[in-house]
Amino acid sequence: MAGRGEIVEAENAEAEAIITRIEHKTRKIESLLKQGRPVEALKTALEGSPPKTRDERCKSANWIVVHRALMAIKDVDSLFSALDPEYYDILMKYLYRGLSTGDRPTCDQCLRIHEKLTEKAGLGCILRSLADTVNTV
Repeated sequence: MAGRGEIVEAENAEAEAIITRIEHKTRKIESLLKQGRPVEALKTALEGSPPKTRDERCKSANWIVVHRALMAIKDVDSLFSALDPEYYDILMKYLYRGLSTGDRPTCDQCLRIHEKLTEKAGLGCILRSLADTVNTV
């Protein structure tokens, strides 16, 4: 049976691996943004999001990446013509995280996207996002 110290060590190693993946993802997103491809940057940011981890460092690091991509979106209407439905629920979770920051520009952008996402995905997307307490961002 593993002791508490071994469990903490394993969790820290897993968190470090996640942080490393997020750092790699950050470089890719910055490259996409420099190329003027914000929707692709957002897709990349949402892919492999670590919602099942309880480590707040991982969640915060990934939020920073998603936030960077969200704020680069200028044409919200075209976002949903290019974004696959598989991303809708995780995007909704990040929109609520953005709204919780209280930062005016972030909240404004999240509300614009939230409106279009709700039109596209329906109320079920909101309900799934709020009801899922296991996979948090």
